[in-house]
Amino acid sequence: MSLLDVGKLALITVTPTLLGAAVVYGPRLCSAVARAWPDRKASEPRPAGPPIEQLAADLRRLLRLHEALTYSAHIAMRAHRLWAVEAAIGVRAVEAAQALDVPHRDPEKPGDLTRAELAALLHGLADAGLMLPSTVGHFTKDGRL
Repeated sequence: MSLLDVGKLALITVTPTLLGAAVVYGPRLCSAVARAWPDRKASEPRPAGPPIEQLAADLRRLLRLHEALTYSAHIAMRAHRLWAVEAAIGVRAVEAAQALDVPHRDPEKPGDLTRAELAALLHGLADAGLMLPSTVGHFTKDGRL
C-alpha cells in the first residue's frame, strides 16, 4: 500500500466528520467573524433619537388627543387616559428638548413630570421653534382650562 492510497483512505474516512463539523460550527464561526469585522457605520455619527420632524408630529398628535380627552369621556376613564397621554407627551417632549438643546429636567421614569413642568417644557419647545398647537387643554400659556 502506497502513501497515496493511505492518504485517500484517510480522506474518505475523515470527510463525513469534517462535513458534520462544518454544518454544526459554521454558523458560529461566521457570526464570530462578522462581530470581529470592523463596522463601517460605527464611525458615522448616529442620531440620539427619532428625527425632530417625527417628534413634532407625535407631539402635535398627542396634544390634540389630550385636548379631545379633556372635553370628553367619563371622569374616571378620562383621568386614567389623560395620565397616559400626558406621560407620552412628556417622553416625546423630553426627546425633543434633547434634540433642540432646550433646558429641561430629565425625569427618572416616564410620566414623572408635573403638569407645570410639562407646560413649561412645551412652551420652551415652542419658543425654540418647534411647531405645536397654540392652545391645547391644560397646557395653554394663559392658564385657561
